[in-house]
Order: sequence, then C-alpha cells, then structure tokens
Amino acid sequence: MTIQEAQKKVDNWINTIGIKYYSELTNTAVLMEEVGEVARLMARIYGEQSFKTTAQADSAEQDLAEEMGDVLFVLLCLANQTGVDLGASLQTIMDKRTIRDKDRHANNPKLQ
Repeated sequence: MTIQEAQKKVDNWINTIGIKYYSELTNTAVLMEEVGEVARLMARIYGEQSFKTTAQADSAEQDLAEEMGDVLFVLLCLANQTGVDLGASLQTIMDKRTIRDKDRHANNPKLQ
C-alpha cells in the first residue's frame, strides 16, 4: 500500500466506522501517547529496562509492531486533517537529506 493509499484508507475508516476525526489537538495528544508507548517498549526490548512479567516479554515484538501501527494511523489522521500529502512530504525530506547529508555520514568517524 502506498502512503497515499494509506491516507485514503484511514480517511474512509474515520468517516465510516470512526464517525469523524478527533480534533487536531486531540490527535496530537494521542500521537504523543502512542509514541510514548513505542518508547516504553523500545526501552524494554532494546534498552536496560525489563518487563514486569515474562508474558509481557513474550508478546513484546508483536506489541511493538501494533504500537508503531498506532503511531502511523494517528499520523495519517493528522496529515488528512491538515491537508498534508505524506508521500510528497517524505519525498521532499528524502531529497533534502540526500543533498544535505551526502558526505556527512560517510565522513563521520562515529559511524565507521
């Protein structure tokens, strides 16, 4: 699925099953909440924090995938609400980074 298709699919879901979009401010708060849930899992899967139970650890990778999906869903909602074409935006950012960072990372001794 392309990013544009994802935006349309989310818009269709919101306008049929979801009834309507939350306000942009509410969706921004929800996005921060979802990003926090990704951060919590990353700290436990890849960082030094541990899970409270082995059951939580056992489902961690699936939970991480779902939380990342939640982040993407809300970001797509915000893009739809604000008229942002995320596909075009990503292309612009990739072009900018390619020009700006052409030699930067290759010359970074920390990445060697």
